[in-house]
Amino acid sequence: MNYLHSIGQYFLMLKDTFGRMTKASVLKDLIFKEIDDLILGSLGIVSFISFFIGGVVSIQMALNLTNPLIPRSLIAFAARQSVILEFAPTLISIIMAGKVGSYITSSIGTMRVTEQIDALEVMGINSKNYLIFPKIIAMLTYPLVISISMFLGVLGAYLAGVVGGFVTSNDFIQGLQEDFIPFHLTYAFVKTLVFAFLLATIPAYHGYYMKGGALEVGQASTTSFVWTSVVIIITNYIITQLLLS
Repeated sequence: MNYLHSIGQYFLMLKDTFGRMTKASVLKDLIFKEIDDLILGSLGIVSFISFFIGGVVSIQMALNLTNPLIPRSLIAFAARQSVILEFAPTLISIIMAGKVGSYITSSIGTMRVTEQIDALEVMGINSKNYLIFPKIIAMLTYPLVISISMFLGVLGAYLAGVVGGFVTSNDFIQGLQEDFIPFHLTYAFVKTLVFAFLLATIPAYHGYYMKGGALEVGQASTTSFVWTSVVIIITNYIITQLLLS
């Protein structure tokens, strides 16, 4: 029953978030601030992880291709499929649940603890729209982060494979082009947009409805990360079944 109550409260929060809009001029400034905090502030860690994970995938594939009859271009093929289908959209989103999700939960939770949310309501402002709506709109630019992750993942795989002497540049490029299915990119970006919505709203829910003091803000951030990751993994399974099976 507790879970059902939480789910109902979550959807009620979403309904209120899109009701009674804050002034457009105020929302515009809030949205740009959220883009800076949530998206631009995450590019560094995403780029670093994507580049080196792409390199690791390439090296692992190369070391496991011991049969001389298997073409070395398979290294690039495997790296491309891994990065585009799962690593960039899904694993980066779980990492972002820790970085972005914790930030959202703690920032809104701190406002709850310090009674700033109550102050917004007293002033006649729809606090859910004021606090959560800009985060949802800002996260619509999240596919940009995943695009950069895909590019750097493949670049890392290329450099690790070619510089490490596991595959020639021509073989790697050939492998990248082999059996490419454009719909896989559509699938990846559909997942990305769904994950972006979850990354904005689930942490916001845990921050908005938290109770207690400073200690509970930290606990809410941890709970937010766990639940956001779980929902992303389950949603990933459902979308994969719907779009690829």
